[in-house]
Amino acid sequence: MKAIFRAKRTRSKIHGTAERPRLTINISNKHIIAQLIDDDKGATLAYATTVGSKIKGTKTEKCAQVGTELGKKAKKAGISKAVFDRGSLAYANRASALADAARKEGLEF
Repeated sequence: MKAIFRAKRTRSKIHGTAERPRLTINISNKHIIAQLIDDDKGATLAYATTVGSKIKGTKTEKCAQVGTELGKKAKKAGISKAVFDRGSLAYANRASALADAARKEGLEF
C-alpha cells in the first residue's frame, strides 16, 4: 500500500506532454520496462523492455541496457527532453543506472 501512495505522490507533480513526455520505469522481479508517455493523448511514444530480449547480466546492468535502448528510440522519435517518473522507487541503484544510461544517449531530464 505504501508503494501505491508514494507513486501517486510522485505522479501528482509530474505531467508528460508531446514536447516533454514522462519517462516511467517499472522494475519487477524478472523484467525492466521503461516508457515515454504523452499524458495529454494517453499514448506511449517509445518504450524499451527486457521482455522477450536476450539481455544478460545483473538487474542493474539490464537497467543500463534498457536505458541505452530507450535513449536510442527516443532519438529516432525526435524526443530530446523528458520528465523522469520514478514511481514508488527510490532514485538509487537500478533507477539511477537506467536514467544515467538514457542521459548518455542524449535524453535530458
